[in-house]
Amino acid sequence: MRKLITNNVVAVFVVIVVLLLVIPLPTAMLDTCIIINISVSMIVLLMTMYVSEALEFSIFPSMLLITTLYRLSLNIASTRLILSEGGNAGQVISTIGTFVLQGNVVVGIIIYLIIVLVQFIVITKGAERVSEVSARFTLDAMPGKQMAIDADLNSGIINEQQARERREKIQKEANFYGAMDGATKIVKGDSIMSIIMTAINFVAGIVIGLVQGGMTFDQVLQQYTIATIGDGLVSQIPALLISTGTGMIVTRSVSEGSLSVDVLREFTAQPRVLGIAGGVIMLMILIPGAPKLQPILMGSILIFCATRLRTPAAEDEAAMAAAAAAAGRAPGAPGGGGPAAPGGPEAVEEEVFDENEYFKNVDNIYSLIKVEPIELEFGYSLIPLVDENSGGNLINRIIIFRRQYAQEMGFVVPSIRLRDSSLLNANQYVIKVKGEQVAMGEILIDYYLALQPNDPLEVIDGIDTVEPAYGIPSKWILPENRDLAETYGYTVIDPLSVMLTHLTETVKQHVAELLDRTEVVHLVENAKKVSEDLVNEAVPNIISYTSLQKILRNLLREGIPIKDMITILETIVDSAAATKDIDVITENIRVALKRTITRKFCEAGTLRVVTLDAELEKTILSSMSRGDQGIYLSLDPSVIQGIVTQLSDNIKKFKDLSQTPIVLTSHVIRVYFYRLIEQFFPNVYVLSFNEIDNNVQIQAIGNIELSQEQVS
Repeated sequence: MRKLITNNVVAVFVVIVVLLLVIPLPTAMLDTCIIINISVSMIVLLMTMYVSEALEFSIFPSMLLITTLYRLSLNIASTRLILSEGGNAGQVISTIGTFVLQGNVVVGIIIYLIIVLVQFIVITKGAERVSEVSARFTLDAMPGKQMAIDADLNSGIINEQQARERREKIQKEANFYGAMDGATKIVKGDSIMSIIMTAINFVAGIVIGLVQGGMTFDQVLQQYTIATIGDGLVSQIPALLISTGTGMIVTRSVSEGSLSVDVLREFTAQPRVLGIAGGVIMLMILIPGAPKLQPILMGSILIFCATRLRTPAAEDEAAMAAAAAAAGRAPGAPGGGGPAAPGGPEAVEEEVFDENEYFKNVDNIYSLIKVEPIELEFGYSLIPLVDENSGGNLINRIIIFRRQYAQEMGFVVPSIRLRDSSLLNANQYVIKVKGEQVAMGEILIDYYLALQPNDPLEVIDGIDTVEPAYGIPSKWILPENRDLAETYGYTVIDPLSVMLTHLTETVKQHVAELLDRTEVVHLVENAKKVSEDLVNEAVPNIISYTSLQKILRNLLREGIPIKDMITILETIVDSAAATKDIDVITENIRVALKRTITRKFCEAGTLRVVTLDAELEKTILSSMSRGDQGIYLSLDPSVIQGIVTQLSDNIKKFKDLSQTPIVLTSHVIRVYFYRLIEQFFPNVYVLSFNEIDNNVQIQAIGNIELSQEQVS
């Protein structure tokens, strides 16, 4: 029963509100409805002041419509009573009208008109304009926000669930501000209608009183004016509250708490301002004829508050300065700077390092030839991004990326060595894999990187550059231009995220190289905890660690997760009886992991791909030859050139779809076609029909085929 009431209470209320438009109300019932109207309006206003963001009160546009309809129905009911009962529209209307008029009709009318005009011209008009601008900016910024979410997801800052929640929030924001843009028109129309109904009550009441009531003009004016002004005010007071709430909700653009908390925090953040304002107020006593007590009292309060707020701030600054002066940094180990070894112990005292004495020990010499799996070297200007003592957050972001990648792919990325280098320019960084440089970038730490959209609304001023991870044309912009750039459609990224995204994308490209024999042993031992009998049967009796390493590298190289080691080993055992070919076994494993592959590449049940023409597949199949290193393709150079050219044209179609380019082939030629195009398009995935679930809808957006000359 309770659930039935909860699910239908609003619908029943709206039906009742509509019926109030035609059903006469007794005065007692009208008084109750007016009190309810004022109460609901007050609750709505307070709600808008205590939410930290607009989406916390996402039903506000609907509430705006319901309360406006309710208020209009009460206006009609009160108008009916005023005109039919000789100005008697209930105790609430009579009390408010008498209180405002105070025996003076002209003053009462002027006060009512002022309230109506303030609501209509100031609050309602301003809220309407803010809603229009907010709706436009929110919609224009949606593509940039979506790209920023993708960048955070790729860099490991957030996981897929968080990315999905952020996308849903962006969509809800767009829907909310779009609805608010229309809802403010309702408030504007309500204000106009209130003036019209007040005029009708006033004029029609005078006519009815003189013609039908037999009253004198003074009696008519007094009686109907009280009812008219009272009715207008009991309508305008809730309308004013709702209009103010509308302005509140659409202006809460940047907020961390309720309005009270934000106002108090930001006004007390600058004690000096309060002190200056207090001094200026006290100077008002010098003006001839000005009051003395009030300026002195107000100025003293402001100066007292400024003094009280300034004292703790000064103490905190002094404590921080003393701590900074007392803190020292011990020299790092040979070959690395201070922030180059995150997580290592800090030296308490500075010691003089004797290099010759250190290298007398042969074991220490071996440390010079050690090759790190992954290294990130950077210039001295980028040290604040890494050094935790300076507020750097790179280490924590790398930890998040490693954890997320391990959960997604089943492979733990080795520890990343961070070190500062005097050989690099101040703003440069270098990424090394196994001691060799594989990527380089340059960032400006005091700027933001704005990724340029295809068709920006306006061109933002900045330093032209190219985003290092994806090669997108970009600009380095000043921090104060960030909001403007997002308004123009740019995606704005902070310097740390730029470097981290480049690092993570580089690691993903070379992840197959990072899977060493030791890690394979760890993966096998971890699988033993789940199925010891299967692991003992498979490794090393059926397949050696060397061959298993090659298979896992093949999977990682093409972005296939290896966390389901049980399925991988089961497929190896099943395939070993028929073949020892590593490529064939790998393809069988990919088929066994079809659900994983479908989940990774399919979006919303649809897979958009580029397909190969049947004649082209036949040509590729007939060109397969076996050599000492296995099967390879011996295609004509003109055929290869045609494939590369057509594939390059088709890849451009994926840019508008925000999807990784995928080529779909038959199971037999998949791996060989991938090796053919890998050197030209390393970021293109090649899948076979056998690797896709049957419930997925495949949409071909392009086709690669042989030319007529090659077919003949």
